[in-house]
Amino acid sequence: MTTETSHRSVPLGKMYVLPMLLAAMGTCLCLLVATATSAHVAQLDTPSMLPTLRRHKRDWIWNQMHIDEERNAPLPHYVGKIKSSVNRKNAKYLLKGEYAEKVFRVKEDTGDVFALERLDREKISEYHLVALVVDKNTNRNLESPSSFTIKVHDVNDNWPVFTHRVFNASVPEMSAVGTSVTHLTAVDADDPTIADHTSVTYEVLKGNEYFAIDQSGLISTTTKDLDRETKARYEVVVEARDAQGLRGDSGTATVLITLQDINDNFPIFTQTKYTFAVPEDIRVGSPLGSLFVEDPDEPQNRMTKYSIVQGEYRDTFSIETDSTHNEGIIKPMKPLDYERIKQYTFTIEAMDPTINLRYASSASAKNKARVIINVTDVDEPPIFQQPFYHFQLRENQKKPLIGSVRAVDPDAARRSIGYFIRRTSDKGQFFRVTKNGDISNEKELDREIYPWYNLTVEAKELDSSGIPTGKESIVQVHIEVLDENDNAPEFAQPYSPKVCENAAQGKLVVQISATDKDITPRNMRFKFSLGTEHSNFTLTDNHDNTANITVKYGQFDRERTKVHHLPVLISDNGRPSLTGTSTLAVTVCKCNEYGEFTFCEEVAYQVGVSIQALVAIFLCILTITVIALLIFLRRRLRKQARAHGKSVPEIHEQLVTYNEEGGGEMDTNSYDVSVLNSMRRGGAKPPGPGLDARPLVYAQVQKPPRRTPPTVHGGPGDMAAVIEVKKDEADHDGGGPPYDTLHIYGYEGSESIAESLSSLGTDSSDSDVDYDFLNDWGPRFKMLAELYGSDPQEDLVY
Repeated sequence: MTTETSHRSVPLGKMYVLPMLLAAMGTCLCLLVATATSAHVAQLDTPSMLPTLRRHKRDWIWNQMHIDEERNAPLPHYVGKIKSSVNRKNAKYLLKGEYAEKVFRVKEDTGDVFALERLDREKISEYHLVALVVDKNTNRNLESPSSFTIKVHDVNDNWPVFTHRVFNASVPEMSAVGTSVTHLTAVDADDPTIADHTSVTYEVLKGNEYFAIDQSGLISTTTKDLDRETKARYEVVVEARDAQGLRGDSGTATVLITLQDINDNFPIFTQTKYTFAVPEDIRVGSPLGSLFVEDPDEPQNRMTKYSIVQGEYRDTFSIETDSTHNEGIIKPMKPLDYERIKQYTFTIEAMDPTINLRYASSASAKNKARVIINVTDVDEPPIFQQPFYHFQLRENQKKPLIGSVRAVDPDAARRSIGYFIRRTSDKGQFFRVTKNGDISNEKELDREIYPWYNLTVEAKELDSSGIPTGKESIVQVHIEVLDENDNAPEFAQPYSPKVCENAAQGKLVVQISATDKDITPRNMRFKFSLGTEHSNFTLTDNHDNTANITVKYGQFDRERTKVHHLPVLISDNGRPSLTGTSTLAVTVCKCNEYGEFTFCEEVAYQVGVSIQALVAIFLCILTITVIALLIFLRRRLRKQARAHGKSVPEIHEQLVTYNEEGGGEMDTNSYDVSVLNSMRRGGAKPPGPGLDARPLVYAQVQKPPRRTPPTVHGGPGDMAAVIEVKKDEADHDGGGPPYDTLHIYGYEGSESIAESLSSLGTDSSDSDVDYDFLNDWGPRFKMLAELYGSDPQEDLVY
């Protein structure tokens, strides 16, 4: 099978020599392979070989098909022809593959291949298809399918395109001519194997007076006078085109070039003279003023240095550089004193030692200015002659002068100074200071309580009358209390020694050591001895500030003495030497045969108590005793008040309400009134004194019996006399209530057999009626029984 490809009438330089040569070489290679195969099969075709192989004739012979991209001829475009050696009338050609019937189509009867659309090589450069020859009727393959390729030939239809439309670049200012800035790249999508299709040339369209670009896309400077302070940014437009001059809108790019700052400018003072006013009490190191200079360089390239070039105050002031704000800050290095120097005048200089003089202008590298500092007076506090004071004082001494502090007024007024000790710093108010600053102690000091005293002494300015005024200052006074040998040695620790009652002679009981509250020097030696010779113990001084207590004779009588108290004398070698006595309580214990303690008595240790503690304990005991006595007396008075209250109860108001009215003498259902009359006429007298039978309707007061006037019987006219008598009695009654009372008495009238039911008729010592029988009349007469019955308290015989 053979193929035919379309040809165009193009110049010789446009013919496709290389693809045709490749196709011819492929055909030759196929023929050689076929010939070699036939020869090899002929050698094997002998009667002895089984079976006989027969080679089929190859019907497809393929060359690559080619078509130009972007062809302007009407569609469809002819691509080529496919042929098969099968020459049958019923054969037809078919195409299979991804692009069959979409991009390419074949005529079934002739085998001509056509492109159905304009092709773009930059999208797809090759198309792979499969050719078939089948029977028209049965669609059976007359030959094996064969694959072939259609290549799209490139035409110069794309212009160069930059990778970015905008590029950013930078270069130091004042750079030399030819300094590289940045490198640009433009890409052409055409076939790079075809000459001049992808060749790119560059040209600067804008900014070519400062920058240039070569054919590799490298941008460089064309002048050495690029000054950032004059112009800091440049916009350069670059165009890219191919060798045939093809260009487009996307073939241009903008390059933004920023000049990097270098230190090429000198600082210049904004003023020729600076004047400052500063108070004399300004703190050392505090800023008092700023010096401003102009430097167009960026902050990182401002290396201005300030110095004092004229004047005698280089050690009085310093000038620090603040490159961020482009200023110099003046600070005092020493305290200022208005009374000593009122004005400072000096010349300063500003320069930048890091400037490269090659790039610097012809201006002077140094710039000078005049500085005047006026010191103003302020009211300053007194100044002590020393920052602190240290005095020494031996303990247990009172000295009229421990040390002196001195302060002066630095102002011109020279006011008097008064001295005071802050009480918060004087523990126990042991010290005082005079108006001259002399410090003394009021009490003796004990080093063992406080070895150091830190006092805060105030110095205040005084007016003419000696009253503190103005400012004040303080100073620390440290008083060291020196040690004296005023404490006797004592045991270093509490000891609880024990000894067996059958201990042998020389048995070690305990080893003791001593200590001293005073400062113990290295050569301090303590001496030990027993304060008694009549004991069964021996003390041996070890001469190393320890001593051994041993058994002297042996065998203790535990029934006689269970605890032995040994006075131990301990002396030091101080000046003067002091001796202390410490008591050692040795307990005699029962021991087993191995010398182990089996039973010991508990030792009650004597605890020393100070006088202050004893006074506090005594006051507590006295307070508790007084409180207990008061409680006892209060309880006794309450008991007496209760006992007395049985005969003389507390005065209180009581309201008794009667809701039942009797039927009078006609009412015989409740009680018989004649019984009352018979009782009144009986003449019997009560066994005790007369009862106060007044009904306590509004007030009930129990009091001793008293004599009352005879009962007055009669009509309502007699009530006035009765009331007057009762009123007079109440006025002269010392035991009556201290308030006015109103007694209301019911009167039955003269026609009543019982006559009057008022207590006025019964409250008489001569009455012989006993009303105790009312208790037998039932609940209804309970109240009358309580009112008229006898009181058991009154029946007592005194």
